[in-house]
Amino acid sequence: MSARSDRVAQWLEPRTEEMVGLLSRLVAEPTENPPGTGLGRCARLLEEEMRRLGLEAELIDITGPHRLEDPYVVRGSTGDGAKLLYFHGHYDVVPAQDREQFRLRRENGELIGRGTADMKGGIVSMLYGAAAAKELGLLTNGRVVVHLVPDEETGSVVGAGHLRDHHLIDPSAVAVVTGEPSGTSIWNAARGAISLRVGFEGREAHVGQAAFGVNTFAHMVHVARPLLAYAEEMAAKPTGYPMDPGDPTGSMVVVGGICGGGSNFNVVPADAWFTVDSRFNPEEDLHAELERMRALIRDAAAEVDAKVTVEVTQFQPPAGTPAEHPAGVALARCVEEVRGEPARFAMCGGILENRWYDQLGVPAFAYGAGRLDVSHGPHERVDEQELVRTAAVYALYAADVLA
Repeated sequence: MSARSDRVAQWLEPRTEEMVGLLSRLVAEPTENPPGTGLGRCARLLEEEMRRLGLEAELIDITGPHRLEDPYVVRGSTGDGAKLLYFHGHYDVVPAQDREQFRLRRENGELIGRGTADMKGGIVSMLYGAAAAKELGLLTNGRVVVHLVPDEETGSVVGAGHLRDHHLIDPSAVAVVTGEPSGTSIWNAARGAISLRVGFEGREAHVGQAAFGVNTFAHMVHVARPLLAYAEEMAAKPTGYPMDPGDPTGSMVVVGGICGGGSNFNVVPADAWFTVDSRFNPEEDLHAELERMRALIRDAAAEVDAKVTVEVTQFQPPAGTPAEHPAGVALARCVEEVRGEPARFAMCGGILENRWYDQLGVPAFAYGAGRLDVSHGPHERVDEQELVRTAAVYALYAADVLA
C-alpha cells in the first residue's frame, strides 16, 4: 500500500461505522421497483447525506410521463477545475422476498439486506470516496459529479435516460464509474438488451364446442418453438470479451419468462401472450437480431394462420470501453494499489447504465463492492471492509484522472 493510499485509508477507516449507518438507513427505505414507490423519501435522504459529507447537492425533478412515485435525480458535486469525473448509481431495488430484508443485519463482517450489493452499498462507497478526495485535497484539477437515479431495475429510461435527454451528461468527461456489484473485477463492457411481448388473438368456445374456437395457446406453443431454437443458437456464440469465471459467454435469450391468457380452464383461450428477454453480446447487431426474431415469429405464425402482435418493450444497446484505454488503465492501477493484486477486466453478463454515457463517448466502467451472484436474492449482502476499500479506490481514481 502506498503512502497516499495509507492516507485515504486513515481517513475512511474511522468512518466505517458512519458508512454502515448510512447503508442501514438506505436499506430501510423500501424503494422497490416495480412498482417504483418510496423514491422521493430516499432521494431526500441522499441529498441530506451529500450535504453532511461536504458535497454540493440538489434534487432534479424528473418530468415527463412515467409511473414512478416522486422520482428525482440526486446530483452531488465537489471540486473545481476543467476535468470532470462522474460517479453514477441507482437507488431503486428489486422487490424483496421478505419485508425483513429492509432491516440491515450485520453478521461476521457481512452486511445483509435488500440493496446492500445492488447497489446502495455502492452508493455509500461513492459518497465517501468523493468526500475523502475532497477532504484530503486530492482534486487538484477537476471535479467529481455524483448522479444517483431511480428506475435502473425497470429499464432506466426514466432515470438515467433523463440525464441524457436533458443534456446533464457532459460528453467531455474523462470517465464514469458506477458502483454495480462487480466483485473484484472491473466491468468495462456490458451486453445489450431486447425485450418483446408476443400476443395472440383467437376465438373463445366452450370445451364442449372446442372445434368452433381458435386456440391461442396452441399458436403460442407453435411460435415459441423456433424462438427456443434461436436461444440455443445464440447461447453457443461466445463473446470475445473476458467474462467472470463461470459466467456464460454466449448471448442469453429467455423465451416465456412470463406468459398468460385465457379466461377459464374449460374455455378455448381467445388470447395468449408470452415474453422474450435477451442479453446480446457487444459483437451482435441488435437491429439485425430484432428483425431475425420478428421474422421467426411472423413465419411460424403464418404456418398456423395465427393472428400475432409483437411489442418491443426494451431496446438498449451494449456498452464497451477497451481495457487499455487510459481511463481503464488508471482504474486498474488504483484497484491494485488498494487491494494489492492485479485488477481483472470482464464483461458484465447483464446491461449497465454505463450505456447512457458510452453513447456520448464517455469511457465507462463498473466497479463495486457487491457480488452479482447474491444480488436480487433473499440473502443479498456485501462485505463491510469491501465498502471501505471500494471507497478508497474511488478516491484515488478521482485523484489520478483529475490530475
